[in-house]
Amino acid sequence: MKKTFVLVVLFVLPIVAYLFFASGVTNFGKLSELTKNVQELDFSDQTKFKGNITVLGFLGSDVAGRKGNAFNLNQKIYKRFYEFKDFQFVMVVANDTEGEVDALKAELATLADNDKWNFVSANDTQIKDLFNSLKTDLVLDENNSTPYVFIIDKDRTLRGRSDDEDDGTKYGFNSNSISDLNNKMIDDTKIVLAEYRLALKKNNIDQPE
Repeated sequence: MKKTFVLVVLFVLPIVAYLFFASGVTNFGKLSELTKNVQELDFSDQTKFKGNITVLGFLGSDVAGRKGNAFNLNQKIYKRFYEFKDFQFVMVVANDTEGEVDALKAELATLADNDKWNFVSANDTQIKDLFNSLKTDLVLDENNSTPYVFIIDKDRTLRGRSDDEDDGTKYGFNSNSISDLNNKMIDDTKIVLAEYRLALKKNNIDQPE
């Protein structure tokens, strides 16, 4: 009995503890609803927030300068989740950036299927109005751009953390920071997707994983 107990303590308990903490936020967390009624993409005919789980970013007129941010997001977030139905990326760009957008899309296509990368063009006022409707403590730079991206749920609600250990209220995720993407955004995206999976199962609606 003693040997069995020692073996359990030494080998089994550490594995159980690891699995518990590794799954931690994803399995037991609840992502806060920080801002409701985020402005819809009224300046886009095809791409909408309603009915989609969206990762929203603002490249503004600095599409080429934010290429590294796009690659970070593609590798860490997009490739993990793009096969989930109703999941999309929306990058808001300034008018007259079509050439830079086409170049970025071509590079992204070499890394993964880029069908759910949506680039939506807008004028300065439209970009600022959309960003301001998020009601965050962040700001756009002079190019109407930011490294931060945001999770918008199917009801046009900004989701985030109201008690983050680093930021207090965490509205968005810094795509310059691999640590922020790895340690927080992956978990938070999983939570939102899991909510909808559970809701669909409750209502006996089939949804591809």
